[in-house]
Amino acid sequence: MPKKENIQGMFDNIAPEYDKLNHLMSLDIDKTWRKRALTQIFKPNLTERAMTAAGDSENGGLHVLDIACGTGDFSIAIAKEMLRRASGCQEVARAQEVDNAGEFLKTGRYWPGHVMGVDLSEGMLKIMAEKVKAVGLENIVSCEQGDCESLRFSDGAFDRVTVAFGVRNFENREKALKEILRVLRPGGELVILELSVPSNPVMKWLYNLYFLHILPVVGGKVSGNRDAYEYLPASVLNFPGKKEFMQTLRDCGYHNVRHRAFTFGICRMYSGEK
Repeated sequence: MPKKENIQGMFDNIAPEYDKLNHLMSLDIDKTWRKRALTQIFKPNLTERAMTAAGDSENGGLHVLDIACGTGDFSIAIAKEMLRRASGCQEVARAQEVDNAGEFLKTGRYWPGHVMGVDLSEGMLKIMAEKVKAVGLENIVSCEQGDCESLRFSDGAFDRVTVAFGVRNFENREKALKEILRVLRPGGELVILELSVPSNPVMKWLYNLYFLHILPVVGGKVSGNRDAYEYLPASVLNFPGKKEFMQTLRDCGYHNVRHRAFTFGICRMYSGEK
């Protein structure tokens, strides 16, 4: 397992170019994967504490913890989906399209919920804070430095916990998964997106060619840190297979554990309930 201090330093170093390289690493398909994960996060039969109506406090709505949030792409996407679903009125539904979605919050007519982003890297979080401010979502998106193995939040504080492309970097994966379970409310759900090695032999050959030989060169030139873009593909190759990881989730206390493969198995979504 990687050491936390090494991961923190690496991501601080590549933070300025991370968004560009993250999309390069996934050939820009990661945006589609995140959209598919939103469907699971907002699955109707799991949203008992639905979006609240006008006059409710900031404690209302759906509360989501986004671990290994990086520069905030997924946290922002979740918040925009909250806005879209918070009301049936057309102007709220359009919130996802406007430059400053936070303007809708100032009307005070509803409170959709809150997204808390947590990451080890201060460099990543600084960029996230700038992005959140740029789209006017400061009222429903927060971020702070934190360790997923020792979260400061109380038991049952969140309806959902998400991890997008970060679980393979956890130093002690089982400890972190149990800590996540602690902060989930009963009936809440963990949703994980993670890169994976495709099982199809042809796709696997192409995958290895790209990830092990092309990406480190391109990523190294753009970021100035080739080691980081040699580590990142290697971390995918070393991540457990779907059956093993699903069993790990069960062993850590999750039930109704599920799995979906996207894009020939290059990305996998795992989910489990408390």
